Amino acid sequence: MRPNPLSDLLTFLSAPGWTTPVFWLLLAASAVVAVAVWSRCPAQRTGRDLGIWLIRIVFGGMWWQQSLWKIPPNYDGLVYWMKQMIDHAAIPLQGQLVGAIMVPNIAVFGPLVYCAEVAIGVSFILGVFTRGAALLGLAMAGNLWLGLYSAPGEWPWTYGFIVILQLLFLIHPPGRSLGADVALRRRYRLLTFLG
Repeated sequence: MRPNPLSDLLTFLSAPGWTTPVFWLLLAASAVVAVAVWSRCPAQRTGRDLGIWLIRIVFGGMWWQQSLWKIPPNYDGLVYWMKQMIDHAAIPLQGQLVGAIMVPNIAVFGPLVYCAEVAIGVSFILGVFTRGAALLGLAMAGNLWLGLYSAPGEWPWTYGFIVILQLLFLIHPPGRSLGADVALRRRYRLLTFLG
């Protein structure tokens, strides 16, 4: 069967392993938070907020899914893409740094990359600290954009559009629409920047 978006989604949502039930729990928690915010905040009962909630979940799901092929201690795919950065970075210094620091120390950087992508995904799905997640996602997507800019078979605009979305989420944190950031901002004004 040819892959298509629907079959890919169904495969992802039913894949064996511990990550699938965790993802379903995150989706359920996001729905619980959204319903709680919807019921307590009449101003959140708009099509705009519902749309942002859905976009935020899809975007968080993308980060979550991309973390799955980097679960420690499997870093072969990550090392492959880092080597592509060494050879094809738009800024040669970036490629040199990846080659001299990151690849030889993959036991340190592999878990950091994995944890960062999981944190971004969870943040967007739950709508918690989404501005902070957008900032981290912006740094990671910018690194990919410049690092894989001229890699064979890669379209630089793919990463460029992820950068643009992260910038939009930095300017307008999506957790402020049916997300946990709504409650956190009311309770803790100091956390306003992160969410």
